[in-house]
Amino acid sequence: MAKTETTSVNRKAEIISAAIEVFAEIGYYRATTAQVAKRAEISQPYIFRFFSTKEALLLAALEVSWKRVIDSFRKVVESASPEQLETDLIRAYEDILNSYQNEILLQMQAQTIQEDSIREAMRNGFGEVRRMVLDAFHAADIPNAEERTMLFLARGMLCNISIALNMPELKEI
Repeated sequence: MAKTETTSVNRKAEIISAAIEVFAEIGYYRATTAQVAKRAEISQPYIFRFFSTKEALLLAALEVSWKRVIDSFRKVVESASPEQLETDLIRAYEDILNSYQNEILLQMQAQTIQEDSIREAMRNGFGEVRRMVLDAFHAADIPNAEERTMLFLARGMLCNISIALNMPELKEI
């Protein structure tokens, strides 16, 4: 990859990171591309070199956040023993919550946005996670795999709420 391409890819990633922070902190609708540009320490027009709209920027940010969750779960599925699968998936998600809280807050906000492209991105992300977990539970011969998958996803959502509301007691078992 040429130096200008590398710089461009890095700058795009920096813009997405700044957008995740700004959107998570003040909300997608209240956030402006000017605020994202300020956080990324670039000019606002430079954002539009990479993203045609604020919605396109949000979609890129959601893609990054879903990829992180999916890649993390994929590593667990590929390496965990059947006995440790669910526990390791929970631990992997807790690690994401601890290290990438803004991405999870962003996903939570995106669940309420009614634009079709955002809803589709969220459905695709949740759908892929659900399929991966369900397939892994089936492969591990976990009894009631469908119900256990639903409970796993529900627990993840409760963990998200716990983080958003600063109520750690919601995560206690």
